Amino acid sequence: MAAAPYRLSLRIYLPNGLRLGPGKIALLQAVATQGSISAAARAQRISYKRAWDLLEEMNRLLEAPVIETMQGGKTGGGARLTATGEKLLAHYRAVLDAAEETAGGALRAIAALGQIPEDTPEH
Repeated sequence: MAAAPYRLSLRIYLPNGLRLGPGKIALLQAVATQGSISAAARAQRISYKRAWDLLEEMNRLLEAPVIETMQGGKTGGGARLTATGEKLLAHYRAVLDAAEETAGGALRAIAALGQIPEDTPEH
């Protein structure tokens, strides 16, 4: 399948004040794949403090925490998504997929408006 001629970005504003968008979702995904907040922060090219603050905001504003951390030591430390974190990722992806499916034709039409015809002389 050919790549879409556009990229859809979605930001959700919850009544409790939480703003959830691509950055926080990417951070959660990075924690899931990297197994630590510091590695996730490096992967996202943000500071550890920024990553910690974003994760703590989600933990504070949602019904249950999105991550849990493990102390360092012989076995090393780390972080992993909780069931709430995994659900949040899955639900966000579902909303994004539904938006793409429902609005695909309109999104392609918008993207076509931004394409430069090949026979247009350059200035």
